[in-house]
Amino acid sequence: MKIAILGTRGIPNNYGGFEQFAEIFAVYLAQKKQDIYVYSAHDHIFQEKTFKSVNIIHKYNPEHKMGTVGQFFYDLNCILDSRNRKFDIILQLGYTSNSIWSFLLPKKAIIITNMDGLEWKRSKYSKKTQKFLQFAEKKAVKSSHFLIADSLGIQKYLKEKYNKEAAYIAYGAAPFLNPREDLLLQYNVKNNNYNLLIARFEPENNIEIILEGVAAAQDHKLILVIGNNDNAFGYYLKKKFGDNQKIRFLGGVYNKEHLDNLRYFSSIYFHGHSVGGTNPSLLEAMAAKALIVAHNNEFNYAILKDNAFYFSNATEVKQLTETVNKDNHKQIVQNNLDTIIQEFNWNKINESYLRLFEKSLQ
Repeated sequence: MKIAILGTRGIPNNYGGFEQFAEIFAVYLAQKKQDIYVYSAHDHIFQEKTFKSVNIIHKYNPEHKMGTVGQFFYDLNCILDSRNRKFDIILQLGYTSNSIWSFLLPKKAIIITNMDGLEWKRSKYSKKTQKFLQFAEKKAVKSSHFLIADSLGIQKYLKEKYNKEAAYIAYGAAPFLNPREDLLLQYNVKNNNYNLLIARFEPENNIEIILEGVAAAQDHKLILVIGNNDNAFGYYLKKKFGDNQKIRFLGGVYNKEHLDNLRYFSSIYFHGHSVGGTNPSLLEAMAAKALIVAHNNEFNYAILKDNAFYFSNATEVKQLTETVNKDNHKQIVQNNLDTIIQEFNWNKINESYLRLFEKSLQ
């Protein structure tokens, strides 16, 4: 098969979840002797034409000049290029900035789209932007031959709203096997003596509720808050909680070894995400044997089931911060690792995608 992956900033990954998946899956396809191409931004840090036998196509991305709107033109450049390459399958990762160009997609290729989360529900977007994202979602559903949902909640939503079946294929993670306690020295924390929160600074990730609960708790453990906070919501939270001695804002940390160790040695890992499908950072916390306290919603429960503690408000965060300790809940930590190995391992995810590709061409 001749396959293209669109919708990422490129590989190898130096940005986020879709890029991580694209790298892992594309290398897997290359190992299976498939003819695989990944579109990358012109200014990606990796400038070679191949990566581990994966073909790389660099296209101009004006995002550095235009901001977010530049993504629309980057996707346009990728789609226009794809028209001349006779791909059997085009896999689109997400739809927000490429669905408006769907009428330009090559007519003979099978279009498969991973529908990501419910982007239009994100409170950071204006009402006008939310309406556009609903329009883009509808366009993606109509223009795709096959849909992929990375959570059962998204699969159910697509069926109910559009009466369209989506294949459920989750995101993946790899068990964290090499803990290094010495790395904690760089963050001035000790094993099982701090809590952890890793998230984008957006209201729907419930960072404010978590920090309100932590601030009110009679527990003296420090909480490390990791994520790029250089936005309006980040400034607001730093102003509100910046004087609290228990709360330390670290900004973005992108070294995966460091993140995995911080998860592994934490007492509580807070996961506040409430919008979207299977969140990569949640799976990575499970894979790193973190004890998870998660926001109570269908997306998180579908993954964690009874192997986590749940909160809906700051009072519940306070109570859990005061009473929950990793040493007392080793079994549910192990259960989550077993879930990663059995259900969310990358080999299973890759095989599921490949089977869908083969089926789509029958």
